[in-house]
Formats: sequence, structure tokens, C-alpha cells
Amino acid sequence: MGEWWGPVVRVLVLQAAWALVGGQVRYSVPEEAKAGTVVGRLAQDLGLEAGEAEARRLRLVSQGRRASVEVSGASGALVVSSRLDREELCGKSAPCALRLEVLVERPLRVFHVELEVTDINDNAPLFPAARKNLSLSENIPSRSRFPLEGASDPDIGDNAQLSYTLSPSEHFTLDVKSSDDNRKSLFLVLEKSLDRETLPVHRLLLTASDGGRPSLTGTMELVISVLDANDNAPQFNQSVYKVQLLESAAEGTVVARLNATDPDEGLNREFSYSIVSSVPAGNSDLFRIDPKRGEIRLTGGLDFEDVRLHEIQIEATDEGTPPLSGHCSVELEVLDVNDNAPEVWVTSLSVPVPEDASVGTVVALLSVSDRDSGPNGRVRCAVWPAAPFGLVSTFAGSYSLVLREALDREQVSEYEVEVRAEDGGSPSLRGRRGLRVPVSDVNDNAPAFAQAVYTVLARENNAAGAELARLWARDPDEAANGRVRYSVWEGGVGGGGSAGGRWRPASSYVSVDAESGRLRALQPLDYEEVQVLQFEVRAVDAGEPPLCGNATVQLFVVDENDNAPALLPAGGGGPGPGVSSEAASGPDSGALWAWAAWGSPAGQVVAKIRAVDADSGYNAWLRYELWEPRGKGPFRVGLYSGEVSTARALEEADGPRHRLVIVVRDHGEPVRSATATLSVSLVEGAEAALAAAGSSSSSGAGLRPAEGGAAATGAAATTNVWLVVAICAVSSLFLLAVVLYGASRWAPRAGVLSGPGPATLVCASEVGSWSYSQRQSRSLCVADGAGKSDLMVFSPNFPPPPGPAAKETQPEPPALLDTVSGYSCLASRHCPGSPFLLLPPGTLIPSLVLLSHSVGMPFGVAD
Repeated sequence: MGEWWGPVVRVLVLQAAWALVGGQVRYSVPEEAKAGTVVGRLAQDLGLEAGEAEARRLRLVSQGRRASVEVSGASGALVVSSRLDREELCGKSAPCALRLEVLVERPLRVFHVELEVTDINDNAPLFPAARKNLSLSENIPSRSRFPLEGASDPDIGDNAQLSYTLSPSEHFTLDVKSSDDNRKSLFLVLEKSLDRETLPVHRLLLTASDGGRPSLTGTMELVISVLDANDNAPQFNQSVYKVQLLESAAEGTVVARLNATDPDEGLNREFSYSIVSSVPAGNSDLFRIDPKRGEIRLTGGLDFEDVRLHEIQIEATDEGTPPLSGHCSVELEVLDVNDNAPEVWVTSLSVPVPEDASVGTVVALLSVSDRDSGPNGRVRCAVWPAAPFGLVSTFAGSYSLVLREALDREQVSEYEVEVRAEDGGSPSLRGRRGLRVPVSDVNDNAPAFAQAVYTVLARENNAAGAELARLWARDPDEAANGRVRYSVWEGGVGGGGSAGGRWRPASSYVSVDAESGRLRALQPLDYEEVQVLQFEVRAVDAGEPPLCGNATVQLFVVDENDNAPALLPAGGGGPGPGVSSEAASGPDSGALWAWAAWGSPAGQVVAKIRAVDADSGYNAWLRYELWEPRGKGPFRVGLYSGEVSTARALEEADGPRHRLVIVVRDHGEPVRSATATLSVSLVEGAEAALAAAGSSSSSGAGLRPAEGGAAATGAAATTNVWLVVAICAVSSLFLLAVVLYGASRWAPRAGVLSGPGPATLVCASEVGSWSYSQRQSRSLCVADGAGKSDLMVFSPNFPPPPGPAAKETQPEPPALLDTVSGYSCLASRHCPGSPFLLLPPGTLIPSLVLLSHSVGMPFGVAD
């Protein structure tokens, strides 16, 4: 055999060809090829460059059975790895084609290779037994036929085409008949009658030769014993019984009922059935025959996928001497039932899948098969759940699991995918294969704050580093893509938003912890400096590229009572002399003074204390209390207005001077306060008027810090008296001239001069608030805020024309809120509680306008 083996292998290897038909490569290799035999240049046939096969990991994918071939990593050639036995791989099937799947990576591709294993004549024909014993009666007539069991050859084609020869004999010949399905039946034919006395035993040699080159043979010895007497064998009504049975037939199912007859009588007529042999060999245990009734029953299970046709040789042997037998064959065709569920294999799995993978991305390669045939072997595949994956058929029995929809790891981080296969049988069977497909994260979500705007309240004077609030932004990504860092992004306070007017960034007031998002104060906050601080906090993740989210923080500073009331000076500036607070050494550190006329009625305003508090709300709501003297004194102070007025009519018994200590308190917690000392001098009405006029040119309407004592006060009063006398004299002359001129022109109205008229109102204000007169009066006030100069107007008093028309032409002015301190009111019979100076009707006041650039105090006159 060694002489022809080498040339055959070389010829078959050289004849291996490839063809790309629908993406399939075909090779051919003879069975029993030695390990290492090159089947084909697979890498070259697939279009791969030299060395690319190993770099791209060219390899075979097993589908559950040994392929006996492998891919050489270095050369990319398909070589034999182990013994190839066509009979073991395919049995009697022809051609014997192995379907292989070849994978190559970067990019991932699958190729289908069909490897045909060709048959060689490596199996000799084999009889069921080396010797066959036959017993033949001597009275058997010529041309009697005796069936013989033929040999079997596992090869195919010409290598399995058997021919039979019988050793030379004058009594026996061999008859070979071929059926339509290329099956051969052997019969031993008696050509010449037997004579036991001449030759009781015949020994023949039956030889079977196959069609291979060289041909192989097998032999069986026939030992024929010649018997005497019984010369009729049982005869079956059919030589061949053809039966069909489902492979699902249960054990004990009747396969066939045979019927044979024997024309002999007595014991020679009695016969029994038996199974002689079955094809394929070794399956005789699947059947049992009743020796009397001829019923063949199953003793095991049939399998269409293993054996589709069973041939059973039945013998009926009588009880004669010698016993005679008849023969028939039973051909059992096994019908397929849907008893095999589809099988699903995962040949390649590429996980995890990034959540930004494009639609159509291949996730896995699958192979599906069903051992059944026909409709029972046709498989439909589906994937569950239907989204986001789908199946694409790439080849017969091969599928790709691809991405059908976009993924979102934040919604589903892992998919349990089940590939379901269902065949076309009835009822259909299903196979399934589960796959776990994790989804890897990409940075596709920006941090998001729980609120777009955070409102934070913080008390002023907080400690540096105090925690004000905690901000939190959620990022549904994982790992670095979900790690968030915080920072103060923008915002600040300045211009109209702070006391200083200079813009300051929010980062100078607050900071945010980058990891925890805790908002902390960098310094104590001062409500008087900033009330509202608005800024943005940014949250940035650590992904690539980083994404961010913003939130607006509105920080409101809550006021604390940390400022004591501050007394304002008479001229409207900052705190002046005579003002003391809780921090002062005592309540008498300074003094204010004012004049009051003897006989002033109750309610006459003497002065007004002005104070401010830098706080707000209740902390800045001030109340005024008279601290000294306690008890029932001649003066009182307005609780919220700060106006110092007479509590009753002033009398000479009250003394020339009164010292008042006034405490200004706020409504905060704790309460803070300031004190002011007011000295009130009681003088005559004329002196009070002169004192008011003198003081108006310097500081205010009768409210000044005390200077020099009584001597200085007396000298100033004398000078003011002479100044008033001079002014009155000049004004009288001017007025007299005007009166005379008017009388000469308007004689009928001369009588009006002697009639009574309303009082003239002269108003003075230290802070520029509007003052107003009584009914039927005109007021003129100039605020100190309008400029540096003050306007003081004096005009003569003319009584209005009598009658009701006067009232109609003089509408009452609207009442304005008086928030001004520091007025002096003398002769206040017509203006109780008002900061005006009233002069009786008929008093001559020269028309004189004085512009004072130094006093800073407005005056008004109303008539």
C-alpha cells in the first residue's frame, strides 16, 4: 500500500482548488492525509498579505465537532492537524464536505470554507462472519436459491462497489442481483443435486472485492452440510417487506407482521421466525421478532439523524429433519419527526459595547443548526428583546448580532440578550442562547444642578470659613465621566450694589469646595456693604471632553443690629459736637441749645433731634425718649419724630435754662442707643426772634452747640438787636414809599391797609424738607440740597380782600410729611407744632433777599 499512497496524496493535494462563490472557499483533501499536510493557502486565497494572517489572528471557529484541520499562524495555510477519516466524519454520505468558519480581526470578518474529504480505498470488504454454516437437504431440487449476507464496505463510490466470486464448485454457483438503489443481493444457487453419501460437507470460499485501485478483498467461508429428509422449506408471501415508521415510535411498537407457509406436514411443517442479521451492522438489538407469530417489534429507539434505513434479514426455519428455512428481508424506512431543537452557538462576542456605538455595529457572530431535515430543519431566528439589537443573516446558518438603535448607558447599563431559534416543525421546537452585553460609558451627560437658582440667606458678621450652603450637581455618567468639581464661575457686587461703589468679584466673598460643593464665606459679610450677592457656580466633570453645568446663587445678607444710632449735626453733615453714643465717656460730652419764648403754649416745637441708623428694618427704626429730667417737666420729646416741644405753657417759674438729655434707641436685639444733650434758654419773645434771626445766618433755627456761656450770649443778642433795628428802619422807609405810590394810584383800596389780615409765616429748615403755611397762605422754601446758597425772602404783609372769594383763590396746599429737626417757633398761637415764625398782621418786614453761602440753611416766607 505504501507504493501507491504517496502519489495519490500528491495528486489530490495538487488538484485542490478554491472558488469564491458567495464568499465561500472550497478545498479538497484525501482522507488519512498525514498531519501537517497543506490543504490550501488560505490567507492568500482570502486576499491577505504576507504576515497579515498572524497579525489579524486568522483562525478557525469550531462548531462543536473536531475539524481535524487548523490554520498555520505563520503562513496562514490550512493544514491537517489530526487523522482524517472520511467514514468517521461522514459515514456513507457523499460528498463528505466539512463547513468551516474562518475569522479574521481588525476588522472582524467571517469567511466560510468548505473542505471536501475525498475517499480513498482504505477499507476492505467485511462479511458479518468469517464462516457461514448452511444445512441443506439432499432432496433440495436444483436451481434452489439460498440467500447469503453480503459484505459491507464503509468506503464510497468505486471503492465501495463490491463484486463477489465463489470458489469453483460443481454443485453451487453464486447469483448476484442489483436493486434499483444499487444494493446487491447474494444467493447461493444449487446447480446440481446434492448427495450426502457422496459428499456430506461442502466448503466454499466467498470472496468480495471492491472497485478501488488497488482492489481490496474480504472472504467468508461457507460450510454447507447436506441433510437428509425434509425437503420443503417455509416460504414467505413476500420476499421483501417495506415498512415506514416514525422515529418517535415507542418501544414495543410493531414494525411488521410476517407470514410464511410450509407445505410439509408434521414436524416438518412447524417453523419459527428469527432475525438473521440487520444493516447497518450492530443494530439488530433494536428489533425483536415473535418466533411463532412473526411480529417484529422495537426494543429500542429509532433516530432518523443516525440511521434512516434499516434492512432486517428474517429467517423462518421448520422443525423437520433436517430443518429447512425460508428467508425474507424487511426494509424499515425511518421517518423524521421534529425531535431536535435548534442549537445556537456564539462564535464571537465583542463586549463591552460603547454607548456611542453607531447603528449597525456587529456585537456577536452566531451559528445556528438543526439536526432534523426538511421543514423540521428549517430554522427561524429572532432576538429578544427586539430592541436595541437585531439579527442579520450572513450565510446559511450564520447570523450577526448588530446594533439597531442608539444606546444610553445611563438608562440601561447592561443587556441580557436572548437569541431564540425556532424550527418549522409541528409542533415547533425552540433553542435559545443568552448573551450578556455590557455597555461602556462615554461622557455624554453634563452635570445638572437640582435647582437653576439657589437662594441662600446669610447673617452678617458671620465667621470666616462658615458654611453657607451645599450645592449638588448630578452627573449620571460613571467613573471619571461622573466625577464633578465645583467652582465659582462669575458674579460679584459693585456700583449700586455695595456701599463702596467699587466692583468686587464674588470669589472675594465666597468660595466653593471643589469636591463637596460646600459654599463657604471667605470673610465676614457686612450688610451695610453688600445686601445681595449674585454669582454662578459651575460644575465640571472629569470626562473627555469635559462637560459642565451652571447654577445661579443669590446670597442675601440678613441684617444684624451691629450699628448704634448716630446723631446728625444741625447743618446736615455727619455727627457733630454735642452728640454722644454708648461708646462715649458720658452723656454730657457735648450739648445742643435752642431758644423758647416765655409764655409759649403747650405743643410748641422747640427743636428736633435728628439721628440715623446704618442698619435696616427694625434695627433702624428709632425711638426718642427724654432721659433727664424725669418726671413732669415743661418739655417732652416725640417718640418717633424726635421733636422737642413744650409739654405745657412756659412760665417764669420754670427758670431761664433747661438741660434735656435725650436717648435715641433702635428696635434691634440687642438694643443700641445714642444720647444728646439739649440746652433750652427761655427768653422774651423779641429776644427769641432776634436770636432766631442771628442764628439763622450761621447754623440753624435756634439749635446750636453751646459756646462761651452767658456773656457771649448777651453780646450776640445786643448786636442782633441793632442789626434788626437798622433793617427795620430801611424797610419802613421803602415800604412807606411803596404805600404812598400805591395809594395814589389805587385810591379805592387804601382802606385795606388798616384791616386785619392773616399772620405772616416765616419758615426755616435745616435739612431742606418742605414747610407749609396755614390756610390762605403762600409758602416758599428752598432746600439745602439744591445748592450751596440759601434764599431768605421778606415781603410786606397785605391783607387779602374781604369776602369768601379770598378763600376760593387761596387753595389749601397739600400736607407734606415733616421729617426735619431744628426749627424754632415763636408766637405760635397759629402754628402749634410747626417750625414757623409768626409775626402779627401789620408788621412791616422789608422786602429783602439775602443769599447766604456759609450757613447752608433754607428759609421760606408765606403770606
